Amino acid sequence: MCKKSIYILLACGLLSCSKITPGFLSPTLGYTSKEIDCKRGLTYQASEAINFDGSTPPVTFRLLNLRDSLTGQPAPAEFTTLYDVPQFKPGESFNPDTDSTIELLNAKRTTKQMYPYSFDSVSGQLVFNRASANLPVGMYVFDIQATNVHGTKIYPSAGYINVTDPADDDIFSLVYSAASGFSDATGAATGVKAPQITCTKISNDSTLIYLKIVDKNGVPFNPKNGEIILRGDRPSFATYSKFYPVIYNDTAMVCNYALAPFPLATYVDETGYSWGYLQYYRIPSQYVSMDAMPSPNGYSANPVISFQLFLEGTYVVQVKMTDVVHK
Repeated sequence: MCKKSIYILLACGLLSCSKITPGFLSPTLGYTSKEIDCKRGLTYQASEAINFDGSTPPVTFRLLNLRDSLTGQPAPAEFTTLYDVPQFKPGESFNPDTDSTIELLNAKRTTKQMYPYSFDSVSGQLVFNRASANLPVGMYVFDIQATNVHGTKIYPSAGYINVTDPADDDIFSLVYSAASGFSDATGAATGVKAPQITCTKISNDSTLIYLKIVDKNGVPFNPKNGEIILRGDRPSFATYSKFYPVIYNDTAMVCNYALAPFPLATYVDETGYSWGYLQYYRIPSQYVSMDAMPSPNGYSANPVISFQLFLEGTYVVQVKMTDVVHK
């Protein structure tokens, strides 16, 4: 046998002894941003998917060893506790034209037991739901296990879950605020300073909004005594309070909104005109003195507001008329 043939046989023998591993599993596979925000109690929050970094699909992921990033101790039991979460039934949603009572609303809803988050084994996404309101604030770290045709690899400290309380902008959105003065004598309208709107969370319990209209000194107008009235057929708090009547007390209008967001839908009147989330009110002239109006001051104050609330709980929404004094 010639030397050339011997070399070929030796080369073939060497190749037959080497195992070729199929596919590829990247050593740098992972999230582009390792920090994943979870704002407690919001309806839906999702992380980015894991970047395969050229790994051969399909890749299956597992989340491992979720722990406190400071102490290294296992994450609190709240992460693995089931909570009751109200949801619309499959195929159901709120219809502002027909869902006018709490009974009609509840017929479309069910309560599902859910963990505060889920982990997608195909994409590696973490998705947080309303039950995340129960999670303790803190930073938590976890490992990832990835498996494909190439094999299995563990990626230590692949991601960090930063559990925080929602910011004000996550809870409340002021859409519009304006005001005017109306002359009792002529009916002429004069623009005045827009009210200052604030939203203060009182508790995580219930689903109540206390809507207060106050003068520039913080003195509330009394809706129970008729110091705040509606403006004809224009929308008000009651327009969006579909499920329970608005209660008028000495300092506020109180709405049980049942579920967030509130309002659930914009108001469209019988002509097809959309008012958005607008609310119109009038403070009659006998209860108010307006800085910008001439004396004698026979002018009513007319605030217009529009807002949305995104997280369930009990809140005070205050409308402060900055150039108005309560008589």
